[in-house]
Amino acid sequence: MRFEYYCSPFHSLVSLACCYATMKYILVTGGVISGIGKGIIASSVGTILKSCGLHVTAIKIDPYINIDAGTFSPYEHGEVFVLDDGGEVDLDLGNYERFLDIRLTKDNNLTTGKIYQSVINKERRGDYLGKTVQVVPHITDAIQEWVMRQAKVPVDDDGVEPQICVIELGGTVGDIESMPFIEAFRQFQFKVKRENFCNIHVSLVPQPSATGEQKTKPTQNSIRELRGLGLSPDLLQLPTTSLRSINQMYVICVVDVTSIYRVPILLEDQGVMGYFCRRLDLPIETRPRKMLTKWKEMSDRSDRLLEHCSIALVGKYTKFTDSYASVIKALEHSSLAISHKLEIKYIDSADLEPNTLQEEPVKYHEAWQKLCSADGILVPGGFGVRGTEGKIHAINWARKQKKPFLGVCLGMQLAVCEFARNVLEWKDANSTEFDPESKYPVVIDMPEHNPGQMGGTMRLGKRRTIFKNNNSILRRLYGDVDHVDERHRHRFEVNPELKEHFEAKGFHFVGEDIEGERMEVIELDDHPYFVGVQYHPEFTSRPIKPSPPYFGLLLASAGKLQSYLQKGCRLSPRDTYSDRSGGSSPDSEIAEFKIPSITQD
Repeated sequence: MRFEYYCSPFHSLVSLACCYATMKYILVTGGVISGIGKGIIASSVGTILKSCGLHVTAIKIDPYINIDAGTFSPYEHGEVFVLDDGGEVDLDLGNYERFLDIRLTKDNNLTTGKIYQSVINKERRGDYLGKTVQVVPHITDAIQEWVMRQAKVPVDDDGVEPQICVIELGGTVGDIESMPFIEAFRQFQFKVKRENFCNIHVSLVPQPSATGEQKTKPTQNSIRELRGLGLSPDLLQLPTTSLRSINQMYVICVVDVTSIYRVPILLEDQGVMGYFCRRLDLPIETRPRKMLTKWKEMSDRSDRLLEHCSIALVGKYTKFTDSYASVIKALEHSSLAISHKLEIKYIDSADLEPNTLQEEPVKYHEAWQKLCSADGILVPGGFGVRGTEGKIHAINWARKQKKPFLGVCLGMQLAVCEFARNVLEWKDANSTEFDPESKYPVVIDMPEHNPGQMGGTMRLGKRRTIFKNNNSILRRLYGDVDHVDERHRHRFEVNPELKEHFEAKGFHFVGEDIEGERMEVIELDDHPYFVGVQYHPEFTSRPIKPSPPYFGLLLASAGKLQSYLQKGCRLSPRDTYSDRSGGSSPDSEIAEFKIPSITQD
């Protein structure tokens, strides 16, 4: 059912004064199973709201007791997303930043560990005046205070306080870990009043193959349990279009789509914005908005792409693609910008090693066949010694065969190791992370690294990189700038004392930190595209502002980089697309949304 609601001029005027004075909260909960798409729904709802000119922020609540996501295995919880302030957070915050084009802080990711830590610290200081500290009211109050405080923090470049906060509660309703948060929001809805609080419940409707009939009982049980805990969903999101046994006035349907960028459009088509206008008394009108038009053009273009470009992603966590969520998105953004359909060939780096040839020859040859048939090669970041020799073999092949290559973080460090071994003939060259006794420690641990503590001891967050070479390919891809600010997450770095040996052989460190002590960007002479970066550019890539290092990899892999550079980089992502990060007035960004086409050489 489509919700229709049109705001009269008088209603809009009254609502405008009300909304700008009162924060609106939208809570997204999940039922039946986890991993059901709450993050995409939360991001899409925020996109629709922002398309109306509203300032939107987002909070992700994770019920686990960890302080943050920094110590998680990629197989456990997927990628660790890094923010400007160095926060190591849940990967869903990456979705929020990419969809809404905003910049969040570490406090936008709230965990049980953070809440209990803050309450215990207060108790140790004597803030509770000798009272018995309990889940209710102290933990629940701390949750509410955290949300209300963080919702006011500006996330757009214009520094304006947000008007709407979208909150995603991780896990599933009924989990014991989520109970304090559910109780906190039960109280919260009365504190902020009904017209300022809305609950979207995302659930599942299974369809057993034996009967072919959709079963609503799990969703009914989930709603019943949520209501029993004191929260009643305002909107129900289900992956189906043919339900009859649940009141259709509360159902929005999101079926499988060709691209996640179609989800905001799908929600808009079902009149969700009209419902929010009425339910939350918002100062907007239900009319077509330019920002959603941009998303539709982008989605349509993605569906029409005919040319293909393949990238070999050589990593150690390739069995779980969420481990490289931002890397994959950055590749998708860049492939869309060059009008090519992306094909990612996932290769477990250990399969490229000689040991695999002896133990599992079929797997070995399949891995090498994928690598050799790819148009470009990407070696992303990672930790630990397993699979590093396979990555070095892939880098060696890319260098010798002149295949476009991008190394990110560990990928850059291993490119340094490979060059030292095979060109400088330092056979023992390695990182001290893998071989502390190496005679040629070309990669060393940072002075500030504390090996006795794991969490938060890396070089984290936004840091400045200064370009030292005016002819650098990457500098030109960034728009011929003197410096860039990108996000870091590493404990080891290139040994600066050995820099001259590399540059004498055409292996250049074209980017360094402000002090000139940390090597940030490498480029190789006489190669179509051999680039390594110590930072993680994928964290700041956006659908209509692809990351320049990834953009360069896709250009080179499609055979278009030289033509692009010869034309003066007129289609540089940082120049062609809006360079405003998170501006809340889409109409002022660019007059027309046209993703540049560079299919003609």
